[in-house]
Amino acid sequence: MPNSPHSVRALGDAHLTQFVRDGFVKIDDAFSATLADECRAILWRDTGCDPNDRSTWTRPVIRLGFYTQLPFRAAANTAVLHHAYDQLVGGGRWLPQGGLGTVPVRFPSPADPGDTGWHVDVSFGLENPDFMAWRVNIASKGRALLMLFLLSDVGEQDAPTRIRAGSHRDIARILAPHGETGLSLGELAANGFSESAHRPDVLATGKAGAVYLCHPFLVHSAQPHRGAVPRFMAQPPLLPAGDLQLTRNDAAYSPVEQAIRQALAEKS
Repeated sequence: MPNSPHSVRALGDAHLTQFVRDGFVKIDDAFSATLADECRAILWRDTGCDPNDRSTWTRPVIRLGFYTQLPFRAAANTAVLHHAYDQLVGGGRWLPQGGLGTVPVRFPSPADPGDTGWHVDVSFGLENPDFMAWRVNIASKGRALLMLFLLSDVGEQDAPTRIRAGSHRDIARILAPHGETGLSLGELAANGFSESAHRPDVLATGKAGAVYLCHPFLVHSAQPHRGAVPRFMAQPPLLPAGDLQLTRNDAAYSPVEQAIRQALAEKS
């Protein structure tokens, strides 16, 4: 079983290389299909929609909050994922997950969901009521990883998150001159994230129970749902125990830190 402590799967060298290069790695069966079913049952209830009555699916997206019930905590804290967090962020450098959230539930709809722009997930200054003023800095204050938990099967037509592979490198170079203060989402979005437009577009598809562990600077976007079955996905941050360190005396850099250091050493 994938969640058994006796069968913890490690990310291999190829996975770690991919993460540094592309900014993400996919882990299939990171949590069980049973947990995904239990989470979906709670989420269906909170949408106010009937899974068996399409006439109740009246909005293209319903955004639900942070969920701390047992199935969500269990899904976020499998042995497989804890080991992957250690490998990507570093042992002792992240905080255990208290649950999953937020959860955008996307329904098949011809309507524009209104939230499909390219962006990065900013991580501090969240007390400002204007979310475009929320910020991110080169030390990724407040976020160790961006994570996408597939709580339902997601095919190419089911509004999979779009990922610009390698775009974390572009964002690192943009953030570097701005130090601890960093940039707001509005400042980063001023050019429509055109700096990463040349990057290949990857779709975050997979079976329920798959998790995409992503670099916190990865550029990504939502898209309309053109399939037949609502898509359930949670996108919590992995919270850090402290800021990233881009200069370490022991040179024990995590892959998250290695990716930033390599980006800053490159010209483009």
